[in-house]
Formats: sequence, structure tokens, C-alpha cells
Amino acid sequence: MKKIEAIIKPFKLDEVKDALNEIGIQGMTVTEVKGFGRQKGHVELYRGAEYDVSFIPKVKLEVVIGDELLGKTVSVIEAKAKTGKIGDGKIFIYKLEDVIRIRTGENGEAAI
Repeated sequence: MKKIEAIIKPFKLDEVKDALNEIGIQGMTVTEVKGFGRQKGHVELYRGAEYDVSFIPKVKLEVVIGDELLGKTVSVIEAKAKTGKIGDGKIFIYKLEDVIRIRTGENGEAAI
């Protein structure tokens, strides 16, 4: 089993979510986050004054899948989240030892 975390631009969320649903991903967790990478923020103008925006709004998408869906899931997220511009985000892949469904006590892939 794998856990995929993807940090993407907020306006790409619906497109990524719909594409993941099409390949059979049943659940996901979405969190609004802020951060920066190589782009290091930017300068904005508000009421005539410039100020630095160090943390850019992003969305963190978390998905837990069986090993057989890894390649397909990563390629879908990459294709749908890509704009070709700086700040498109990152995809992180983690190995999971176990997953337990609290309601039924099921574990492993049956709990996904």
C-alpha cells in the first residue's frame, strides 16, 4: 500500500479529483495549505503599498492506494495538475505498513 501526497495549485483540484474518481480512487483528503518552494513567494500591491507574500496558497491532496494503482495515480495527478509554470507543486510517495478501518476493524487493502 502507498500514500500519495500531492501539493497542487488550488484551481487544479476539481480537475485532479474528477480524474482520480475516473480511475477508481474511492477516497481522498484535501487540506488548504500555504508554502513556498523555488518560487520564494512574490510581491503584491495593496492600497498603494507593496508587501511580500512569502507563503503561496496551495492544496494538499492525500490518497491511500494499493500498490497496483501507483503508476496510474501518479501519472493522472501529474498530467491534470500540470500548468507548465513555476509552482505546479510536488508529489510525495510513502510506503504504508498498515491501514485500519476504525468502524469495522478491517485492516490492509480491505480497509482502503
